[in-house]
Amino acid sequence: MSYQLSQGLQQFKNLVGIKFQLYNSLFTSLPFHRIEKTGILLSLLLTYCEDGYKKKQSPEQIIEDFFQKHTTYTSERERLDILFRFVQYVERQVVLFDALEDAAFKDVNDMGGVGTLKHLSSEVMQFNKEAELKTKLKDYSVRLVLTAHPTQFYPGSVLGIINDLSRAVVENNASQINMFMQQLGKTPFLKKQKPTPYDEAISLIWYLENIFYHAAGRILSSLKNQFPDAVSENNAIIKMGFWPGGDRDGNPFVKAAITLKVAEALRGAIIKCYYLDVRRLKRRLTFKGVETILTSLEEKLYNNIFIPENKTDLNKQEIITALKQIREILIYQHNSLFLHLVDNLISKVYVFGLHFATLDIRQESSVHAKVLHALAATENLIPKNFDSLNEREKINALTNLTGKANPDLYDDGVVKDCLQTIAAIKTIQHSNAVEGCNRYIISQCNSALNVAEVYALFLLNGWDKEQLNVDIVPLFETVDDLQLAAKIMNELYENKNYKEHLRRRNNTQTIMVGFSDGTKDGGYLMANWGIYKAKEELTKISKDYGIDVVFFDGRGGPPARGGGKTHKFYASMGKNIANKEIQLTIQGQTVSSNFGTVDSAQYNIEQLIHAGISNDLFSSRKVTLRQDEEQLFQEMADESFASYTALKNHPYFMQYLNEVSPLQFYSETNIGSRPSKRSNSGRLELKDLRAIPYVGSWSQLKQNVTGYYGVGAALQAMEQKGKWANVKELYTNSLYFKTLIDNCEMAMKKCFFPLTEHFSKHPVYGEIWSKIFDEFELTQKYLFKLSGKHELMADYPVEQLSIQMRERIVLPLSTIQQYAITKFRKLEKAMMSPPLKEVYEKLIIRCSFGIINAARNSA
Repeated sequence: MSYQLSQGLQQFKNLVGIKFQLYNSLFTSLPFHRIEKTGILLSLLLTYCEDGYKKKQSPEQIIEDFFQKHTTYTSERERLDILFRFVQYVERQVVLFDALEDAAFKDVNDMGGVGTLKHLSSEVMQFNKEAELKTKLKDYSVRLVLTAHPTQFYPGSVLGIINDLSRAVVENNASQINMFMQQLGKTPFLKKQKPTPYDEAISLIWYLENIFYHAAGRILSSLKNQFPDAVSENNAIIKMGFWPGGDRDGNPFVKAAITLKVAEALRGAIIKCYYLDVRRLKRRLTFKGVETILTSLEEKLYNNIFIPENKTDLNKQEIITALKQIREILIYQHNSLFLHLVDNLISKVYVFGLHFATLDIRQESSVHAKVLHALAATENLIPKNFDSLNEREKINALTNLTGKANPDLYDDGVVKDCLQTIAAIKTIQHSNAVEGCNRYIISQCNSALNVAEVYALFLLNGWDKEQLNVDIVPLFETVDDLQLAAKIMNELYENKNYKEHLRRRNNTQTIMVGFSDGTKDGGYLMANWGIYKAKEELTKISKDYGIDVVFFDGRGGPPARGGGKTHKFYASMGKNIANKEIQLTIQGQTVSSNFGTVDSAQYNIEQLIHAGISNDLFSSRKVTLRQDEEQLFQEMADESFASYTALKNHPYFMQYLNEVSPLQFYSETNIGSRPSKRSNSGRLELKDLRAIPYVGSWSQLKQNVTGYYGVGAALQAMEQKGKWANVKELYTNSLYFKTLIDNCEMAMKKCFFPLTEHFSKHPVYGEIWSKIFDEFELTQKYLFKLSGKHELMADYPVEQLSIQMRERIVLPLSTIQQYAITKFRKLEKAMMSPPLKEVYEKLIIRCSFGIINAARNSA
């Protein structure tokens, strides 16, 4: 273990491990009803769970035995009451652990180490790369897109407490810590109603205002200080994107009016941030010549927030001009006093403009076809022979349409909203600037026609070809769609009108690839391999047509959905994969776990910035993988895909997941506005199931199938074919493959099969449980053989210890949840619907909160 890792581990033990034990004992002294007894019984239950699983007992046996031997509770009501109190207690333990980890971040992580801007600076100087850095930074950026995907189980009030509690821990303020823990005890974790899309937007705007605003200012100011000539005013190196209020794929509650309301909230939030910064500046810049300019700027900002009738057409350049005037005066008249404060605000204005974050619009491809059919039937805006044309002719027809659609003629809500949304983009661009809304994402895109349909809808909604300043972004997710992606883009690049559109968009095409549905569809290895191959082919074909392709990665929190060691994936890419920009979604839990404080946000954004720059400046890799390595990877992906497909095709696969996990209760958690299924059909089918509840359910079962299944089978097949030495060489030499394996280990570290081992003897589910367990054991065996280590995540001791501690905290919760599911199923099979059945359902849902929150990136 390196010195730095050893130091970080020791700091973690001191600042998180020991402090958790210390502050955890405070819970029992809080002035709440029966809390002391709850705390004592819970610690007994934890020990009982650990001993029970060693004896191969089921969760039902463990809980029943615990009640008989350690309590006097005999009635079911009394027992349920204490179980709910255990859940509430553990939820707050998890919050405490989160707050302690956040507080210790700067001490545990090397803020000037590998992957940071400080490290970049020393590399650039050492290798005389200043000129190359300047060239790279002309158009390089990192775009973080915040999404409303429902993986965040903490309500906003609890997130606020975590923030305040971690600050109190850093300051070692015992009285505040005690006060915030009392507040935590009184604050409900349960959301009684689903959030609206606007609620979701407001929750994420909090992070923009309190975290990203400050972190981005710090980073850009630091870059400008170190490399003043390299940072261009025309390119904000950090860009923010935003999906709540814009993403209507499968979410019937997102309407054009909500989109406009969210855009207005984003504009109001950034102006408020500037206003507060200007107020702070006024307290320091009390010099002659500066005060008048500041007062005028303050008044304009104030009017734009608080006095609508005095609202002016404020723009980004106007703010920058005023701040630059102040800057000049400070330099030439006041010895540059407090110049760094002005420069920091200028950096923020360059990054956030008046839009704060670009509001992306996303809709599913079949909706656009439906809208065009409605237009053809009602307004004759589409050629009468359209349905008889072949695909190429249809694309040509659609990209040459003229006329103006009238949304008022349509009663169908989807048709009306689609037309109104495209019109709303113009309104947003007028108030928030073009950056406020200039991307339209097509999910489930499986043909060039899908892109042409969206292009046509813009033409029919008041946009002429010359003025169309919106990027149309196809999203490829399933294994089949990824394989077709290059062919689809080739058809589009061949189309004269679309090619002209791209020319007006700086010959740049953004393409989104989705990890979530890819993993659900093809398993862990095949999903990652499919995306890699698609990117490689799309890079080549785009280059052939003189197009700069930008990849936008739809990543979730866990490795199964493209999360984990994300920056290492980008650092591992060779020149055969375009890396002009790094764009990725930041979802739910990942927002709070990786970007929950200004320090952690700064560190993780710097890691991403560094990954893309070092890739170009310091890497000699011409390709990510050599041809022989690609062939080997393809073989492994095929073997893995066959193994995962066999599991998916097991006759009891979906029945097992639905019966044994909390899957069917996901929609009742009230964590997101979007339904958990794409269709409204009564029967649960894998193709309709959203990736988040799918991955999250495996996570709560502590089986994490989507993070490793098929990897062991693939590695075993390579050994049997005499190719183990090649696999070992690939692991040693390829950062890309090594990162995939590291992430696989993270998913496996969060597994705990004793929780469900009683199903190994189940008459229906015994076979499928054993199949999953055997693959886990096989994968672990080959990963140890590959890495030469004897435990999972040995290369990441701090994260390894964090996972171990978190998993131990929630072991009683996982046990209670499985106990409640067992009880619920028994009542269901007995065709009984007593009040207790509803209580068990609530218990299952409540347990989900703590289990998911503790894992930090499990859904």
